[in-house]
Amino acid sequence: MDQSFLGRGRPLGAARVLNAIGRGICEVGAIRDYLGLDSGLMSRLLRALEDEGLVTTSPAPSDARRRIANLTPAGMSEFEAYEALSNQRAQRLLDHHPNRADLIAAMDLIASALGQHAVTFEEVDPRAPEAVTCLNAYFAELARRFRTGFEVHLSKDPEAVDMLRPKGAFFVIMSDGLPIGCGGVKGHDGTWGEVKRVWIDPSARGLRLAARLMEQIERTARDLGMTTLRLDTNSQLPEAVAMYRRLGWREIDRFNDDPYPDVFFEKRL
Repeated sequence: MDQSFLGRGRPLGAARVLNAIGRGICEVGAIRDYLGLDSGLMSRLLRALEDEGLVTTSPAPSDARRRIANLTPAGMSEFEAYEALSNQRAQRLLDHHPNRADLIAAMDLIASALGQHAVTFEEVDPRAPEAVTCLNAYFAELARRFRTGFEVHLSKDPEAVDMLRPKGAFFVIMSDGLPIGCGGVKGHDGTWGEVKRVWIDPSARGLRLAARLMEQIERTARDLGMTTLRLDTNSQLPEAVAMYRRLGWREIDRFNDDPYPDVFFEKRL
């Protein structure tokens, strides 16, 4: 890896920079932050890639103090070659493992742990692909865990517009380009909101992401003028019930006629 990562003639550091640019992270400062590099090393790696004719850099149109890196046609060919080699090696690893599902789950767990400080909380339309990916995984988990199963059409599923500003908001947690969690707040007459669809991928649990997501939702609810938040959950999700109590939520009487929840909480902002 120090001399010729995947046999392409350059070390891992330069290959990582090439990969970041190929994936669309083009602002030099953003690349540096994403890869955890200091300014000096970042400059040397970029200069080496420029000398190879793989990368060009130029001032950002909106701010000449910032620099933008782009792949040349030769750089794009190298990026695609790295992708193909990586995919081939990963496929061989999976093909020769007796339980590929467990192997993938273990790799997801390690990736989430290593990347926990680089996750982002992005406000999105709940109909966006990354949001739908999380919501489908959330509904599937409820169907497995509830004794009665779970059918989303029987639940009080909020309309998407109720989780868009100015009524509400919806967030997806992103890690290395992949969605690993979601949650939102549904607006009710401008004075209170209902927290909905809080879910974290099993590979990322235990990293305090759910608590950070709840903090983000509470900040957003305040910005939207809400003074009270409510939520519902089910006693068959004891870790969720415990988290809400730990975060200062107060148990209250039922406030809706959704057939699935049996525990209800409120928090004054």
